[in-house]
Formats: sequence, structure tokens, C-alpha cells
Amino acid sequence: MTLAPPLTPRPRPRPRLRAGTRRSRAGLVTVAVLAAAIALVSVVLYASGSLAALAEEGVGLASTYAGAPGFFRLALYAHIGSASLALASGPAQFSARLRRRFPRGHRVVGRTYLGSVALGALTGLLILPVNSAGWAGVFGFGALASLWGWTGWNAYRSIRAGDVAGHRSWVFRNYALTFAAVTLRLWTVALVALSTALGGVGADPEALFQDAYLATPFLCWLPNLLVAERLVRRRGLPSYRLVAAPAPARA
Repeated sequence: MTLAPPLTPRPRPRPRLRAGTRRSRAGLVTVAVLAAAIALVSVVLYASGSLAALAEEGVGLASTYAGAPGFFRLALYAHIGSASLALASGPAQFSARLRRRFPRGHRVVGRTYLGSVALGALTGLLILPVNSAGWAGVFGFGALASLWGWTGWNAYRSIRAGDVAGHRSWVFRNYALTFAAVTLRLWTVALVALSTALGGVGADPEALFQDAYLATPFLCWLPNLLVAERLVRRRGLPSYRLVAAPAPARA
């Protein structure tokens, strides 16, 4: 009589991620990397010298605000700092794994994020009179700042009321507006490249930048909101409809 060898537990096969889940995670990582890069560059850039010194080097929008009254310069620095903090901290709020493992951390980061959004939206409105895009900036960036603060308030109000699904919907919309800091730069680069290709190598770079920048006050956030609403619907969260649902037929 021979004894059978002892049974050894077979390793469980690792669950395979669905294609949609892999794409979602890859998308979140991409958003987080871009957000962190833009936030870091913005803070380091404007902390590297005075606005007057940066204006002489042609850095960013320093020349627009270097000669502005101190109130606007202070509001600009507050806007850069708060918007950068919101931009960098936002992606962590979308990770379901982090929400489950660190619920207290999620709340702390969430409060920090919404506080940064509130300050960023307020200071964004305050610096409108000296923005470099003229009336296009007043209306485009003004709408962005107003919607940014409004969606942030709705995200806060819904979670205080215990409406988790509504809170998630508003956070999607709000971060889409936060991410305008990234898409503004991407659109500007793309439009400058397109203008250069159409205008030739000898075109004035400053004029090309100004022409491209005039289109970004609306272009940097409107497509973002459309993408956010699509993501909201795909997740079965409360969403807006552009077309009213047909009324039920009467018996």
C-alpha cells in the first residue's frame, strides 16, 4: 500500500483586469502625472524670482501682472498656489482603492482640495481685470472661475447631505474644470504649432502666441466638461441631459 503524496494548495489565479478597468487606471495615472507636472512647474517657475524679473525673461504671464497694482499681484500668487494644490491633490480622490483603505485620508485631502478650489476660484475672478486675453479672457476665464467655485460648492453640499453619488458627479465636473490648467497649455502649444505651420517659419512668435491664447479662455474647459459628463453617465451617476426625456405616453 502506497501513500498518496500530500496535497499542496494550488495557487489561486490572479483576477484579470477588465479592459475598461485597465483603461480607467491608465487614464487616471496619465491625468495625475500631467497634473503634478504642471502644478510643480507653475509653483517653481513663479517662485524663482519677482514678476518684474520673470517679465524681463519672458516667462509665462509675468509681463501681464508685473506692472499691475500689488492687490492683483498678491491675488495672482494666491491663485497659482491654490490652483496648483487643487490640481495635484485631485487625482487621488478618484482612486477607489485609496478611498477604501484610507477613508480618513480621503476626507482630509478632499477638504484640502475643496478649500483650494474655493480660494482658486475667488482669486481667479479677482485677477480678471488685468488678464492678458482681454474681453475673451473676462468672459471665458470668468465663466471658468464661476463654474469652478459653483461645482465645488455642490460637491461639498452633496456629501454633507449624505448624497455620495451626487458628490461623485460634482467632483468629476469640478476636477474637469481644475484640469483646465493642463488643457490650457496643451491647446496653446497645439494652436501655436498649427499657426506656425500655416503662417510659415518667419511669422512673429509673440503674435502667434497671442492669437492662440485668445482661443483658450473657453477651449481649455468646455471640452473637459463634456468629457466629465460622459464619465459620469458611464458610471451610472446623476447626470445632466441636454435633451429632455420624452414624456410617458398616456393610457
